[in-house]
Amino acid sequence: MRQLLLDAAKRSIRYRESIGDRRVAPPADALEQLARLREPLPEQPSDPLKVLELLDQVGSPATVAITGGRYFGFVNGSSMPVAVASNWLTTAWGQNACLRIMSPSAAALEDVALQWVMQILRLPPTSGGAFVTGTSMASFASLAAARHAVLEAAGWDVENDGLFGAPPITVVIGAEAHSTLIRVLGQVGFGRARVVTVPVDRQGRMRADAFPKIKAPAIVCIQAGNVNTGAFDPAAEICARAHDGGAWVHVDGAFGLWAAAAPSRAHHLEGFELADSWATDAHKWVNVPYDCGIAVVRNAAALRAAMSVGAAYLPTGDEREPLHYTPDAGRRARAIDVWATLKTLGRSGMADLVERTCRHAARMAEALADAGYEILNEVVINQVLVAFGDEETTRRVIAGIQADGTCWCGGTVWQGRTAMRISVSSYATTAEDVERSVDAILRVAASVGRGSSGTKQHGPRQL
Repeated sequence: MRQLLLDAAKRSIRYRESIGDRRVAPPADALEQLARLREPLPEQPSDPLKVLELLDQVGSPATVAITGGRYFGFVNGSSMPVAVASNWLTTAWGQNACLRIMSPSAAALEDVALQWVMQILRLPPTSGGAFVTGTSMASFASLAAARHAVLEAAGWDVENDGLFGAPPITVVIGAEAHSTLIRVLGQVGFGRARVVTVPVDRQGRMRADAFPKIKAPAIVCIQAGNVNTGAFDPAAEICARAHDGGAWVHVDGAFGLWAAAAPSRAHHLEGFELADSWATDAHKWVNVPYDCGIAVVRNAAALRAAMSVGAAYLPTGDEREPLHYTPDAGRRARAIDVWATLKTLGRSGMADLVERTCRHAARMAEALADAGYEILNEVVINQVLVAFGDEETTRRVIAGIQADGTCWCGGTVWQGRTAMRISVSSYATTAEDVERSVDAILRVAASVGRGSSGTKQHGPRQL
């Protein structure tokens, strides 16, 4: 065992130390080698050292360098060294973070991590919380709590009687609500299409002037950090109107909620503390290993009522049992990675992480705009949208950048315009990474432009 674990550590360290010297997207020959893994289930046991060697030789070269400083796709975070180390140790512990009696350490660290998260995000300290797989499941837990609360107020026990015959719930979302939120609305039983959609402005912010008059039972979903533009809904005004109608307000804040950690960005979160539930990720801007989402619900009793389970063999007591606040039972102790990261960074370190990545995003937007390319969004946090001309030209530039390997950016369509999306979410991104990436983007764009007409757009800069 000792030799095996030491070998794994050495291979992992070598991988992380070399991440800055490799292509961000894996080369074609590495992808071809994955065919070596497609074999029938072995009939006999294998040497674990050989298994690990195969995993490293074939698997490592075919990974995407998300843990490096030049990956700007899908709002994916890296993983801080201390979080990787805590993850290793926690995995070695082999704990089930279901109950305190199963893992006192995991339960105690989860208590602390939840309080720290609420402090940084400026949320009510008496709220209930849960560590789940990601924002999708955080929204699932939060909306299940919302479903419980609004139907209980209407005299309906949804956990026992279900939604058949229940009072109808009005659900309000913005026109730029994230696709995963819409999926969760279907999973919770509200329906993906059976919603009231509010128009948005050019940055994707819900228009408060277009907000409908509603009455209970109702749930309103707002957004902290649009996945394309980084924009924030006008939370204070929406919350006031929603609460006047007796509605529950849920916040989809997968990464944007963490802007609260940075003094110069915290104003974007004004009013969001007035909501009733919040869903976010730690595996994005906090840079802990996948997977780690967090649900926070102002009414802790509603979250427990929606998620709790009863059985004769389960312990009872006054202390918080993680089992009763999450959709799952057996689960890994993911809160420990959050605790280790926030313990290492502290409040000032978390603020610096957010501020620094936002500055890097602004620098990239400025450089691309100075080169004559069109920035489609107001760069308020860490998201940049850039168009290199018409749809075909922009797509060719994106494909060229991904093939080049210096950095990685993805494509999107924003309000009818094809664009490249840059998301700066990694603690590992340096000023040098930014300049190297900008140079590569401009080089590829110029190369594509030589074969296209009208590549550049000299319209107004939006920074």
